[in-house]
Amino acid sequence: MNRKTLVLPAVVGLLAPVLAACGGSDSGGKSGDAIVIGTTDRFTATKDAPAPLDPAYAYDIGTWNLLHQTLQTLMIQPKGDGQPVPEAAEKCGFTDSGNERYACTLREGLKFADGTPVTAADVKFSVDRARTIKSENGVFALLSTVDTVETRGDREVVFHLNTADATFPFKLSTPVAGILNPKDYDKGKLRDGFSVDGSGPYTMKADVKNNELVDAVFTKNPHYQGTLKVNNDKVELRSFTDADAMGAALDKGDIDLMTRAMSPDQIRKLSNASGDSKIDLVEMPGLEVRFLAFNTDAASVKDKAVRQAMAQLINRSDLVAKVYGTQADALYSMVPATITGHSNSFFNKYGDPSVSKAKSLLNKAGITTPVKFTMHYTTDHYGPATKKEFEVLQQQLNSSGLFDVDIQGTPWKVFHPTSQKGQYDVYGMGWFPDFPDADSFIAPFLDADNTLNTPYVSNEIRKNLLPESRRQADRLAASTSLTAIQDLVAKDVPLLPLWQGKQYVATRDDITGAAYVIDSSATLRLWELGRGVSG
Repeated sequence: MNRKTLVLPAVVGLLAPVLAACGGSDSGGKSGDAIVIGTTDRFTATKDAPAPLDPAYAYDIGTWNLLHQTLQTLMIQPKGDGQPVPEAAEKCGFTDSGNERYACTLREGLKFADGTPVTAADVKFSVDRARTIKSENGVFALLSTVDTVETRGDREVVFHLNTADATFPFKLSTPVAGILNPKDYDKGKLRDGFSVDGSGPYTMKADVKNNELVDAVFTKNPHYQGTLKVNNDKVELRSFTDADAMGAALDKGDIDLMTRAMSPDQIRKLSNASGDSKIDLVEMPGLEVRFLAFNTDAASVKDKAVRQAMAQLINRSDLVAKVYGTQADALYSMVPATITGHSNSFFNKYGDPSVSKAKSLLNKAGITTPVKFTMHYTTDHYGPATKKEFEVLQQQLNSSGLFDVDIQGTPWKVFHPTSQKGQYDVYGMGWFPDFPDADSFIAPFLDADNTLNTPYVSNEIRKNLLPESRRQADRLAASTSLTAIQDLVAKDVPLLPLWQGKQYVATRDDITGAAYVIDSSATLRLWELGRGVSG
């Protein structure tokens, strides 16, 4: 068949794929051969992080993409996004008018992969376990509004919340709320290594070398009971050292599909491929954001005038054009433009880049220039273009004469724990949301127990605005408080948004379901894939 680019458009507040992959969504056949997917995500167990796949610890898109296949959650994001729907649950809902009590009834006949029945007590154990362990990654904060978990018989579970939380159904769709078997997981201790057990659509076997997972084989779970239609018997996820090696494997036919993170050059090449190519490029809306994070206690950037001057200088459009082209868009808030509640707060405050305005900000604060510090980035987590991105940022800041910035790249296994310990003054981060709601671009960075472990605290955000926003089941009605939060971030600049990215999948043309293999939050949905007949 002819190679073609499938562009899946977004609508405001909801990202919905509208086209199926080549061959049609109903033509996927079963095959004894595994469908092989390539990724550049790295999965490493270290002394600082010996339990990368424990759901009480894991909190990045790569590890979550392993857990989503193996752990079942009460709720799940539906195909095409939208409000979460029951998965392990038969039904769920708020049972009070104040959004403070949420009850679920489990499906009948649920079993873990080893055949053990799943009960309400297992749900309680799993949620309480994450809240008890409180790992340093901060994933437990997704459950911060839970006060107590009550069981009623084997199938009913009630979550009593300590405050209204209209986003709670979304949170029950994330791996931290994945249902675990108590015989496989210690209540007060993380599970080291790469073993994962649950009641999800697949079981997983990990191939580990030198404390790194290099290959994961997902086999259809015969005991799975849920809403998902599993269109294949086996999927293999293979980790590559870089995008070039992954692309070469796709060209040779060693893999069937590649996901994140392709390089901008690869995407451009695939977009311009000849019509007889056997590889399709699928483009779809994405909610990935990139931003600079600050240790606001560090001497070099403690004065917010320094951070404001950076916000005044950085030219997002120039950055995107030079590094990502049409594959990303400039972003002026931590909340993406396609999410309900978004506000262009940084543009509203700073307007177009201006050296003179930045200089005035520093002069008024009595800051001696040039301001010196090092910007840190990770070399192997957010894609091969990250180094070039930071070179452009460095040039923009230093060419003003107001800054003297060095840049330094570090592998993720070192970068992540070091940034959490507050040892970087300024560092680059990427974010894929826990769920497609503005709350997931705010609370993980600004609420208590946040994943960045940031010293910045806004009591107005934590005690007033964020709780106000969570009282609104109608997310449009939450826009007033969400806008106020974004305006405060633009004023204090504990975070500096840079861009919002699109998503791409490259697939051989006999693979069906590729248009739905990732959702807007970059979550892998391996069950959507099948094999069809090249047309």
